[in-house]
Amino acid sequence: MDAIKVQGIGKKYKRGQYAGYLTLRDSLMGLFKRPQTDNPLSKKEFWALQDISFEVKEGEVIGIIGSNGAGKSTLLKILTGITEPTAGTALIKGRVGSLLEVGTGFHPELTGRENIYLNGAILGMPRSEIRRKFDQIVDFAGVEQFIDTPVKRFSSGMQVRLAFAVAAHLEPEILLIDEVLAVGDAAFQKKSLAKMEEVTQKQGRTILFVSHNMEAIQNLCETCVWLDNGQVKMIGQTKQVIEAYLKSSVINQAVKKFSAKQNKEAQINKITVKNATGQVTTVLDFACPFSIEIEYELAKDIPQFFLMLKIGHESVREKYVLIGLSNDNNYPNPTKKGKYKAVVIIPPFLNTGRYNFFVALTTHMIPYLDSSESISITLNQLSSSPYPMIHRNPESQVLIPLKWNITQPF
Repeated sequence: MDAIKVQGIGKKYKRGQYAGYLTLRDSLMGLFKRPQTDNPLSKKEFWALQDISFEVKEGEVIGIIGSNGAGKSTLLKILTGITEPTAGTALIKGRVGSLLEVGTGFHPELTGRENIYLNGAILGMPRSEIRRKFDQIVDFAGVEQFIDTPVKRFSSGMQVRLAFAVAAHLEPEILLIDEVLAVGDAAFQKKSLAKMEEVTQKQGRTILFVSHNMEAIQNLCETCVWLDNGQVKMIGQTKQVIEAYLKSSVINQAVKKFSAKQNKEAQINKITVKNATGQVTTVLDFACPFSIEIEYELAKDIPQFFLMLKIGHESVREKYVLIGLSNDNNYPNPTKKGKYKAVVIIPPFLNTGRYNFFVALTTHMIPYLDSSESISITLNQLSSSPYPMIHRNPESQVLIPLKWNITQPF
């Protein structure tokens, strides 16, 4: 039996439109406006979603993927009733729990304790059942010391942890989860994904899961929906849909060209990211090396010139897991005027996740002759891991097999 049935859903917006509350005057004036016709879209209108149709069986876990702006979050807002569709219908059978933007479903002036009971009441649960689940929710979220503090004083991470704990433990039949889990730390993400596996396999709950984490989608979901520019691009087995999405969506992002700058002693012209087989892509297999190619130009001879590469995890700002210099280990660095291409190979030592990197042209005397903007890459598990035991702990960003020597001195 279908838990969710979406038929021809469409959502049209006006650019710059504010979807706030209407005054009585606004409502009355709307009665006298000329009804809309099926004329083509005006220049200020656009379809965030168009003709979306799919079905979700009871107990099924569906992944929803797509680039930013594809319409994933808009679809979940329609299914939760936050937003009304412009066209089409969505039929939902069962109590719905949702985890969308940070703070959604919480009253900021109420305490964590009060919000737990409020959410349970909205789901139609008796107070005795909420009380029975209360300690499990607080323990899972790890907010014991702040449970009687107004939610508005919670950090974004604390709000996400409590919201997920509420949604997972108050047992709605249908759970809608957006990428908001990315706000949590690595340990909580691991715990949340494990909980999602438990509620699907043991409790048979229906889940719609939106994520950019292809590994999580592949582990949790048998079926996947790929949205592209507000339309369904593909529906099918998760592995096949992910492979098609990755091949389609990453080529243009993996090549960055930089315009010429006036009066620059050195400048970066182009940066290209390639996987182990030489394919231009920013979605990479964490178990394989990848390369970064930097094309640059020296306008004159620059003594002591070298390149610098910094790679950091997107969740940690201004700290890096790798800083590499082209003059490490006495590598030759051309310092004469001319055009050059540097290729740096990154070995498979980073865990899965999303990383940012930038490149700088520098000397020991001048920190940055030129530098690139931050470029994003995604490392997923696309093949078997060379470090299976390390990979099971997502708290580690670096995967380096250590050499151990254990003896028995007695």
